[in-house]
Amino acid sequence: MIRRIIDWSFRNRLAVIVASLLLAALGIYSSGNIQLDAIPDLSDLQVIVKTPYPGQAPEIVEDQVTYPLTSALLSVPGSTAVRGLSMYGESYLYVLFKDGTDPYWARSRVLEYLSQAAPHLPQGVAPTLGPDASGIGWVFEYALVDRNHRYDPDQLRAIQDFYLKYELQSLPGVAEVASVGGMVRQFQIEVDPNRLAAYKVSLDQVAKAVRDSNQSSGGSAVELGRTELMIRAKGYLASLDDIRNVAIATDAQGVPVRLQDVAHIGTGPEPRRGVTDLDGQGEVAGGIVVMRYGHNALDTIQVIKEHLAEIKSGLPDGVELVVTYDRSNLIKEAVSTLREKLLEESLAVAIVCLLFLAHLRSSLVAVVTLPLGILIAFILMKMQGVAANIMSLGGIAIAIGTMIDAAIVMIENMHKHLEKPDWGGDYWQAARQSAMEVGPALFFSLLVITVSFIPVFMLTGQKNRAGPTSVALCLAACQ
Repeated sequence: MIRRIIDWSFRNRLAVIVASLLLAALGIYSSGNIQLDAIPDLSDLQVIVKTPYPGQAPEIVEDQVTYPLTSALLSVPGSTAVRGLSMYGESYLYVLFKDGTDPYWARSRVLEYLSQAAPHLPQGVAPTLGPDASGIGWVFEYALVDRNHRYDPDQLRAIQDFYLKYELQSLPGVAEVASVGGMVRQFQIEVDPNRLAAYKVSLDQVAKAVRDSNQSSGGSAVELGRTELMIRAKGYLASLDDIRNVAIATDAQGVPVRLQDVAHIGTGPEPRRGVTDLDGQGEVAGGIVVMRYGHNALDTIQVIKEHLAEIKSGLPDGVELVVTYDRSNLIKEAVSTLREKLLEESLAVAIVCLLFLAHLRSSLVAVVTLPLGILIAFILMKMQGVAANIMSLGGIAIAIGTMIDAAIVMIENMHKHLEKPDWGGDYWQAARQSAMEVGPALFFSLLVITVSFIPVFMLTGQKNRAGPTSVALCLAACQ
């Protein structure tokens, strides 16, 4: 069969050339539109469920939140495992799915089962889903630095939470912008138990009074002349004085007891369990940009950097935005390494062919097979949804040597035919005979190498991106 294919190719040389040009064009298109990343995604498809339960011990969180949710999510279609983690005031669930499951289908199924488990949770406890990102979605990180120490950590955190986060979260490919460092400012009410006892007021009354005083309500409409006036009550608390003047109860003389009579009201940081430091120069605030499933990491990072350059002018004077992690540099270095190695190997092959064969066109034939085989590999990678990363590009670099060996053997055999005194002077006939002699052996030798990668590909499934890449390149070499 291999000999028949070789014979057909020699009889239809124009069709082979046209097909090669089409494959090269399609390969160039595929290489320009393939997903680029630095790290292969070896993680399982998972959906993270976070459930805050403030102030509760891990044992309470386990019994009242983690266990009911885990029991409900065990029957999610396509799931392979449900892992729970109970912490102080928080519960985390990791629902793992089979390979090949659509991530957004998995998220919708988890939401469906969470709604069924909601009645079994304590009042006010609401589980939420984590970002629609994979385990390698952390692609970019930055910090807000005040080198002159003119701004407090809560001010830096406010810049991140209310300016940069909203600007970056709307960009394509961004799943979440997680804020780190700084301090989250909040209104704090420190109740004095002795005053509560003196005024005969309970803590529940204080909480209810604050909650009821921070509401707006709507009324009906009043027609005045030919004008219809809408009635509404504005009850939002806007300042510390508004909170201080909240009425809790009345004493024996009918005098209102205000919140400032039983508590100290002020602003302060939200309790935190860690800090963010940059280069030992002091505390900073910043953000972590997480990429969505299936997006191109290089394009996403490029959009983020361009947008940050546009909005830097909106930062306060003295606040500097420092990039602390940028995966695009690693991606570009990986692609650059493949390009350099391809050029080096092509030159090495050309030099070896010139030295031992003393024939320029023969060396060019061997060199042409390298980029064409790699472009065919990119076509197959694009069809399979395999991203170009360190592992897959490394597989290509390793397989280049195997692919060029076959071309050199075939050219060497053709020169052996040309050295015979009775070769007849027909170059095409000599090339045909030499190719048919060694073609089947070369094909099966490359096929053995291809088959040797199948167990790796079978064991790791779609997670190991080197397996399908090397198989694709070996198949391209066989062609």
